[in-house]
Amino acid sequence: MSEGRGKWYVAHTYSGYENKVKVDIEKSVLNRHLEEQIFEVRVPMEDVVEIKNGQKKHVQRKIFPGYVLVHMIMNDDTWYVIRNTRGVTGFVGPGSKPVALTEREMANLGIGGEGTVEKIKIDFAEGDVVNVVAGPWKDTSGVVTHINIPKQIVTITVELFGRETPVEINFAEVRKLS
Repeated sequence: MSEGRGKWYVAHTYSGYENKVKVDIEKSVLNRHLEEQIFEVRVPMEDVVEIKNGQKKHVQRKIFPGYVLVHMIMNDDTWYVIRNTRGVTGFVGPGSKPVALTEREMANLGIGGEGTVEKIKIDFAEGDVVNVVAGPWKDTSGVVTHINIPKQIVTITVELFGRETPVEINFAEVRKLS
């Protein structure tokens, strides 16, 4: 029951055990000499920029907590190895029948491509009052009127010469007022 170079399957794991499951599967592949049947195990991660209290921090986060992707040729031996790895609760699919990911699903996950998109998480929203903590507008407060995530710029309205004026400021230079 050969499927060429195999397909990608999704194994469900206990949350928080994804990396341990990946390492354990890779050890089993080596110990059982299954390198020609189980090719790769991945825990998809994404780079996220979190901004809290004006501090920018790059973190890696699991895209699918509780899941591990396995590139393999599905047969009784490989199914057994994955299914009986500590921390694995089963494969994704109806009943006990694993279903391979489609080409489109693979492309959506970025598997096969190198493009990674950096996602940014901020702790303020439109309508919030923020305080500027750096730059020429330091110590000025204003209301957020627009957030431009690709440019990492927030537009706030400040009072200048007695009237409301929009000002663009870098995400890292503002802090939400509690």
